[in-house]
Amino acid sequence: MKKLICAALFAVTAASLSAQVTNNNQYTTVSPYSQFGLGLIRDRSQGFNKGMNGVGIGGREHNMVNTLNPASYSSMDSLTFVFDAGASGQMTRFQENGKKINANSAAFDYMVAGFRAFKHVGVSLGILPYSNIGYNYSSKENVGSTDVTYTNTYYGTGGIHQAFLGVGWEPIKGLSIGVNGGYMWGKLDKTVSNIYSDAAANVLAKYYKTSISNYMLDFGLQFSTKLSKKDQLTLGLTYGFGHSIKADMESQIVSTNSQTGVSDTATVTMNDAFKLPHTFGAGLMWNHRNSWRVGFDFTLQKWADVGYPELVTAGNQTVFALNNNYYQDRKKFNLGIDYCVDENSNKYLNRVHYRMGVSYATPYLNINGKDGPKEISVTAGLGIPIINGWNNRSVLNISAQWVHNAADGMLTENVFRINLGLTFNERWFMKWKVN
Repeated sequence: MKKLICAALFAVTAASLSAQVTNNNQYTTVSPYSQFGLGLIRDRSQGFNKGMNGVGIGGREHNMVNTLNPASYSSMDSLTFVFDAGASGQMTRFQENGKKINANSAAFDYMVAGFRAFKHVGVSLGILPYSNIGYNYSSKENVGSTDVTYTNTYYGTGGIHQAFLGVGWEPIKGLSIGVNGGYMWGKLDKTVSNIYSDAAANVLAKYYKTSISNYMLDFGLQFSTKLSKKDQLTLGLTYGFGHSIKADMESQIVSTNSQTGVSDTATVTMNDAFKLPHTFGAGLMWNHRNSWRVGFDFTLQKWADVGYPELVTAGNQTVFALNNNYYQDRKKFNLGIDYCVDENSNKYLNRVHYRMGVSYATPYLNINGKDGPKEISVTAGLGIPIINGWNNRSVLNISAQWVHNAADGMLTENVFRINLGLTFNERWFMKWKVN
């Protein structure tokens, strides 16, 4: 009953926070690359594995909630209720054609909780981001060799979030299976406007709106084996179900006469315009005496099987048509290390976790017939134990991350990000015995 009450309180808090996040997600990114597709795809890692650059498909932690693989929930400690929340702030430097500019942003990253419901069965629930959109920039060009100029302005905001409930079960010693099921929602708003310096020219603006409300489903498997008395190896496999998310795209094309102010509006819609890709993941985690953890993950997102709605002119009409060459499959490789002398030691410094990781991801976008930006990332972080008179199992996770996004002939982004995560882990369900 205590576990159910804790879970209910968490769900109420999460719902309140998610509403605030949805209303303020225009501040979560400032990348012009977020204008494409569903926005910038976020990872599902928590504070403890963000320092390892998101490694975790093979991770099994008794005192952490690892949403990267729901099979890991079966390893959770039976005496605790784990609550984990995190946020990040970042500074981005953009560079193109010798010009440089800096921009700052912040984001809510996640809020999750977990506990063991029954023997060999763990449960998790929470809120995670799926994608973010946030950009505002313009470009100015001359019309041919004339003095007349036109300015294109691009603006977008929104994002997709997911609330989930997951279960992990270990039916056979060393073999665990799990599933995350939940609800995803969000809004994607994008605007493109075209203004000429010639007062006689019309102002053209296109407004794109999408509202998303659908289910999500992920599966996981883990197999752990002892290599020796001190060493354990875990293989993890994951699958994210690709499906239509029943989201309609609407575009309003507004042409305004600059002299009279009279506008002409045309509305174009497309039903079931978006899909999620099938996603496959595999990971290995080597654990030596619960002191060294070294993991490697590979993830494949089958974006090439997904089309994207674009406006095209057919005769005298403007309609939506799916562009089946808009995306390409995305591959991501992660390598991470976690070292702790002894997390149960009486010496404070021996309980600190030291983490680092690297990753490389191929682009999933085709932009004007060219490959989109490749991503290279490096992280380093600490897991700092919180120890006082009433708390000795909770952890403050801090990590710094550098991300480099670049493509030939396109904008280059260098992102410096600080991730903060706080994991509360207390023995709420211990039964005290008095003699």
